[in-house]
Amino acid sequence: MGFDRLHARMIATALTALALTGSGALLVLAWQNGMFASVLGLSLCAVWAILAACWTIARRPVSPGSSEAVRTADDGPPLAALFDQIPLPLLRIDRGRARAINRASRTLFATDDRLTPTPPALLDPRESRLRHEGRSWRIERVASSEQALVILIDIEVERRAAEAHADNEMIDILGHELLNGLSPIVSLADSALVAAERSDRRLPGILSTLARRIEGLERFTRAYRMLARLPMPVRTPLLPVILAEDLGRLFAERFEGRVALSIRVPQGIIGTCDRDQMTQAVWALLQNAAEAALEGSVAPRVTLSFQGDGKSFRVSVADSGGGVAAPERARIFRPFHTTKPEGSGIGLTLARRIARAHGGDLTLLPIAETTFEMTIPAA
Repeated sequence: MGFDRLHARMIATALTALALTGSGALLVLAWQNGMFASVLGLSLCAVWAILAACWTIARRPVSPGSSEAVRTADDGPPLAALFDQIPLPLLRIDRGRARAINRASRTLFATDDRLTPTPPALLDPRESRLRHEGRSWRIERVASSEQALVILIDIEVERRAAEAHADNEMIDILGHELLNGLSPIVSLADSALVAAERSDRRLPGILSTLARRIEGLERFTRAYRMLARLPMPVRTPLLPVILAEDLGRLFAERFEGRVALSIRVPQGIIGTCDRDQMTQAVWALLQNAAEAALEGSVAPRVTLSFQGDGKSFRVSVADSGGGVAAPERARIFRPFHTTKPEGSGIGLTLARRIARAHGGDLTLLPIAETTFEMTIPAA
């Protein structure tokens, strides 16, 4: 296609040159013989030929090796230039070889093209982590039958961004709760001073309310310290039946006669986790479930279940309460968020933090019965 177009332009240029030469000769003869009409006609032909030649030159094809071979005005910027603007390293895996295809990947691996040697983690489609130059990278792949596009994401940068977001959210919540707790305390203290000066009978009541508000603020501070000082888990083998017995006794002391508890522990399963932290997390789920069940319209009931398949250890807590409203589902795990007058708002947050410290997670299952499931992967 390119050859035919170039050939046609060469022919057009040659014909234009012949037309200019012929028109010039005829123009001279017509001028010498006084044929002014012919002079005008030939002049117009010459102008047309000149314009045609200029158009042909302006549309001349460029050589494939020249810097103008890639058109940017009509087709947009080259694909390689777009890749270079992506800050994440991009690699192409083809027949056991990895090639850097943007500036970030060339800089990371100090190469212009091929990675020599290629890190084995890049060639193994089952690998999701790469350790290179003292940094950890997460591997994301878009694979076809023969090739794969690999994107590397700096885990440390992700972690710092997540920590910064969590810190900002915690500071906002802390400031909001402290202001909410301190404002009435300051107001009550002023009222107490005025009542004391006037020997007002309301003074004992004001002081009593002030004491309760101070106790509430103290509970909030203790809850905050509990979240902030959660240690790293020490994982040891744990039999679910032992954990279930401990939690059953705690539940009976707190809710006996008010909420029925069912415990399901299959034979032969075992978990690897921090026993103290797991007890604390599941107990928080049981308390939350029991309180929700007591507010429901049916007989209060809570079910504690354990499951395991060698790859993960799962604990689920279900209740017979009225469920979690749709607007609340996005907020139930936020620190200090609670719909209960006497609640601290850290139970679910603490349980999720313990699960994630173990490399797992805590989720609210999308089923009819309100069920929280904690998943702990095998060590």
